Amino acid sequence: MNVRIQFTYLTKKGSTTTFLSEEMPAERALIIAEDIDKTDRSKDLYFPDPHGYSWTVKELKKYMKGIQTEPHNITVYFDGGYDHNSRESGLGCAIYYDQNGKSHRLRRNAFVEELFSNNEAEYAALHLAIKELEIMQVQHMPVTFVGDSQVVINQLSGEWPCLEEELTKWADRIEGKLNELGIEPEFQLVSRKRNKEADKLASQALKNIEITSLIEIENQ
Repeated sequence: MNVRIQFTYLTKKGSTTTFLSEEMPAERALIIAEDIDKTDRSKDLYFPDPHGYSWTVKELKKYMKGIQTEPHNITVYFDGGYDHNSRESGLGCAIYYDQNGKSHRLRRNAFVEELFSNNEAEYAALHLAIKELEIMQVQHMPVTFVGDSQVVINQLSGEWPCLEEELTKWADRIEGKLNELGIEPEFQLVSRKRNKEADKLASQALKNIEITSLIEIENQ
């Protein structure tokens, strides 16, 4: 989770002013806050997050301690495939994360018939991944989403406008769910070669090969 540091600074003569830092990882913010506290010149120190909540030092430390037992350091690979002849779609996602000091990989795919384009299938694959995150009870957490769809990545990053009605509906649905879960998304565009795991899952779904697996891995 990323936060800012906000505090009131007191001079020797009693003047005060308020400072608000740039956004940074919560771990780093706590280290800097401890250093600020040593000056004995600060008061009312809080950590505002991107969702409008301000954490106290005690709350943020408790959150960071508890996070070790929950999924964190999450990277999601997603891909959607569309068959123009049959109008069928295959969705695939691979979720890598840490929990309780161990690394894990969750793979999931799905066969879908009601979509109308490859771009829509890509959006649906991302939505499938986010639903898996919801099942995993991922909340108030940064998550990296990796895909090879320029349309999805650039539209959700705000680089491209979303003009098609169906894609706008998917984008709104995804952004709404991310906000509901408090997930801070980072979108990364990669080549299909670097997204081959999710691509394979989507292709298997098109062949009605259902994949749902969870394994512990040596290195994430």
